[in-house]
Amino acid sequence: MTDAREGAPDALLKRRRAGLLLHPTSLPGGGLGPDAYRFVEFMAAAGQTVWQTLPLGPTHNDRSPYQCLSVFAGRHALISLEGLAAAGWLEAAPEDEARDDLDRRDQLIAEACKRFSDRASPQERHAYDEFRQHNCYWLDDYSLYQALRIEHDRSSWLEWPAALRDRQAKALDKARQRLAPVIERTCFTQFVFHRQWLELKRYANEHGVLLFGDLPIFVAHDSAEVWARRHYFTLDDHGRALTVAGVPPDYFSATGQYWGNPHYRWDRMQQNGFEWWRRRIEHQLELFDLVRIDHFRGFEAYWEIPAGAETAMEGRWVNAPGDALFTALQASIDPLPLVAEDLGVITAEVDQLRHKFGFPGMKVLQFAFDGGSANPYLPHNHEPDYVVYTGTHDNNTTVGWFNGLKPKDREHVQAYLGYPGEDMPWPLIRAAYESVARLAMVPMQDVLALGDEHRMNVPGVTEGNWGWGFHWQQVPEDLAGRLHALSATYGRTPGQ
Repeated sequence: MTDAREGAPDALLKRRRAGLLLHPTSLPGGGLGPDAYRFVEFMAAAGQTVWQTLPLGPTHNDRSPYQCLSVFAGRHALISLEGLAAAGWLEAAPEDEARDDLDRRDQLIAEACKRFSDRASPQERHAYDEFRQHNCYWLDDYSLYQALRIEHDRSSWLEWPAALRDRQAKALDKARQRLAPVIERTCFTQFVFHRQWLELKRYANEHGVLLFGDLPIFVAHDSAEVWARRHYFTLDDHGRALTVAGVPPDYFSATGQYWGNPHYRWDRMQQNGFEWWRRRIEHQLELFDLVRIDHFRGFEAYWEIPAGAETAMEGRWVNAPGDALFTALQASIDPLPLVAEDLGVITAEVDQLRHKFGFPGMKVLQFAFDGGSANPYLPHNHEPDYVVYTGTHDNNTTVGWFNGLKPKDREHVQAYLGYPGEDMPWPLIRAAYESVARLAMVPMQDVLALGDEHRMNVPGVTEGNWGWGFHWQQVPEDLAGRLHALSATYGRTPGQ
C-alpha cells in the first residue's frame, strides 16, 4: 500500500492524477460500511487516486446534499450499522439493512447510544468527550436544533413558537433540560459518523486514494447555522429571508435558478475576521484532503433575488468580499487546498480572484462542443491548473448526453475526437485523461457506461433526484484493469 498524501493536501495537483466521482449514498450499501472499503480497493486497483463525493450533510426530504440541515454535521443515514456492531455498540447489524429505512436506522442508532452509555470503555468515553469539546462551536447548536425539530414534527424553525424561533435564553434552557436524551443521542450520532468517516479516510489514504469534498457556498434557510446565527444572514426580525440566492438564466434554465438560500451579511462576517468561514473550512479539511467550493463566482459577485420573486430573472449582481475572505483564510490555513467551481459565465474579475489564490478551476467536456474552436472547455484550450470532468452530478451521463445530441452535433463530437472506434463514453473519458489538466475526474456512471436514466440530478427539477446507486454486478471484471491501463497511458497512475 502507498500513502496518497505525499505532503498533502497541497501535493494533490503537483502531478497528474485520475479519480472517480461517487457520492457514498450511491454505493451498494448506501454508506460507510464494507462497500465503501471495497470501493477504495477498486479505485486503487484501477489506478485512481482521488475519490470525490458530494456534500455529506444531513438532508431535507428532497435528499439534496446542497440544501442540508447543517453544513458541519454528517448525514446519519451514512452510518454503517456493521461498524456499530463491530465497535460493540450493537449486538449485530441486521441482515436486511435498507439504506432508505431511516426510522429503523434511527431506532438502531438509539440502541447503540444506550449501549455506549452503559458499556463504553474509559478510552471510548474520553474520545467522545474530546469530540464534543472539539466540535462544540457547531455541535451544541445542531444537537439542540435537531431535538427541537423532532419535537415539532420536523417543521422548519420558522414555524416554532416565537421564544424558540428567536432563541430566547429561558426557552432554550428549558428545552435543553426537556430534550436532554435526544440531544445526547444526536451528539453520539455525530461522534459515530465522524469516527467512521475518518476511519474510511485513513484507509483510503493508506491505499493511495485522496478524498475530495464539496462545499456549497450557501446554507439552507432551514438549518442549524441560520437558526443559531441569524445575524450573519439577510433575514427580517421573524427570521424570514429578505433576499435569496440563485443564478440568472444559464445552460440549465432559461429563467435562471431560484435556490432560496438567504444571502450572507458579509459586513458582519468580516467584523470578526470571517471566523464562521474559517471554522467551516477547517472542519472540511479534517474530513477531506481537497475541497471543491460550489459556485465560486459568488465570492466575487452574487445574484441577489428579492425573496418571493417569481423567477430568478428578477435578481441583480452584488459585489462580494471574496478577496478579503480568502486573504483572511489563507492567513490561518496555508495552503488552502480548494478547487473553484467556476462553471457558467465567468468574468475576468472571477478569474483574477481564482488566480490570485491559486485555486484550480473546472472544465466539463460535455460543455465543450458548442461554438467554435475557442470554446474554453475543449481539451486543446485546457491548462494544467484545472480539474477536467466528463460531466458532473448536475450533467446527464455521457452516454445519455451523447445519445441526446442531434446527428450533426454527434458528428461534430466524433470529428473532434478523431472518429474513435470506441463506443461512448470511452472516447470522452480518454479525452479527459489526455488533457493537460492535472486532475481528471469521471462520474461512476460514466465508467459503467450507463444511460440517462442513471443521472444523479436534474437542476431545476425537485422530484426524482439524488437516488441513484450502483451494484457490484454492474461492474465488469476487466473495468479496473481498463481504467488502470488508460491512466498509465496518460501518466495519471501512482508513481508516474
